[in-house]
Amino acid sequence: MIKYLGSKRTLIPRLVALICGLAPRSALDLFSGTSRVGHALKRAGLRVHANDHNAYAATLARCYVQADREALEADAGRLIAELNRLPPAAGYFTETFCERSRFFQPRNGARIDAIREAIAARGLAPELEAVLMVALMEAADRVDSTTGVQMAYLKQWAARAHNELELRLPELLPQAAAGKGSAHQLDALAAAAEIEADLAYLDPPYNQHKYLGNYHIWESLVLWDKPATYGVACKRVDCRERTSAFNSRVGAAAAMRALIAGVRARHLVVSFSDEGHIGRDEMEAMLGARGEVLVLAHDFKRYVGAQIGIFNPRGEKVGKVDHLRNTEYIYVVSDRESLARLRPLTELAS
Repeated sequence: MIKYLGSKRTLIPRLVALICGLAPRSALDLFSGTSRVGHALKRAGLRVHANDHNAYAATLARCYVQADREALEADAGRLIAELNRLPPAAGYFTETFCERSRFFQPRNGARIDAIREAIAARGLAPELEAVLMVALMEAADRVDSTTGVQMAYLKQWAARAHNELELRLPELLPQAAAGKGSAHQLDALAAAAEIEADLAYLDPPYNQHKYLGNYHIWESLVLWDKPATYGVACKRVDCRERTSAFNSRVGAAAAMRALIAGVRARHLVVSFSDEGHIGRDEMEAMLGARGEVLVLAHDFKRYVGAQIGIFNPRGEKVGKVDHLRNTEYIYVVSDRESLARLRPLTELAS
C-alpha cells in the first residue's frame, strides 16, 4: 500500500484483536485513508463499509474493501500485463509533476500518463477500474522522490526514483465470510447517519494538516481532471477550497461530538494522537456519552518529514524539531460486559 502519514500499519494487529474481541459481524471505517484497517478487517471475516471524502481514498477502498478477488483477479491481471507494455506518452502528469515540479523522473511520468489515459479510455466497471487505478497509484508511489507526503519533493533524487515504474496486482481478498463490503465517498457525518454497522472505527484528522494537500497527486491522478495548480508542489487549486471541521482547532471538538452522537453502531473504536486538537480528557468525556470507555496508549516515532524538520523555498532549514515521538491513543467504547472480555488483550491499557 502507499506511504501514508497516519497509517495504522504497526497498530493493525492490536486493532484487529480489539475489534474482533467485540465480536461484530460488520464494521464501518469512517475515515478509511489507505483502507489498511478495512482490508485487515475484511481478511478477518467482517463485512466492511469504508468511507472517505477524498477520491483517491474512496478508490483505494473500492479496491481493498469492496472488490473481491474471485470476481476480478483474472481480468485485472490480464489488463495490468497489457498496461505494463504501453509505450510512454508524456502529457499533463509529466509536465506538472516531473517538469514543473520534481516528484518523479520524466520517463516514469510519461509512462504514468500513457497508462492513466488508457485506463480512462476503456470505460471499465468501477471495481475493476479501481483495482487498476490502485495498481498505478502504488507503482508511482514506489518510484517517487518524497519523504512520504506530497507537500514537497526531495532536493536530490531518492534512490527509488531511478527505478522503472511497474504495475503489480494489488493484494485483493476474497469476499468476507460476513458478506460483501462497500466503498463510499461521503462526508463523515453523512456516512455516519446513512450507514449502520455493529462497530464503527473512527480515525479522523488530528490537526490542521489536510490529507488532500498531503496527497494531492493521487487525487489528481484518480480524478484525471488535469486541474490548475499553485505553488512549488503544484497542488490542486481546490486544496485551498475544500475544508473539514476536523482540521480546525476551533471546529474539531464540535465535529467529533456530532459524529459520536450520530454514528449508528453499538461499539466504537477511535484512534487519535496526542498531537491532535482534542486532548485525552476531552475525548474520554465525549465518548463517555456512548458507554464505558477503555483507553490504550501506544508510543510512536514521528514520521520522517517531522524528524527532518521544516525548510523554506530556498532550501534553508527554519525552526527546529521539538520532539521525535508521539502517543497514539486507542479508545474502545462499549458496554461494561463487552469491555471486560477485552481485558486479556489490553496489557498496554492506561
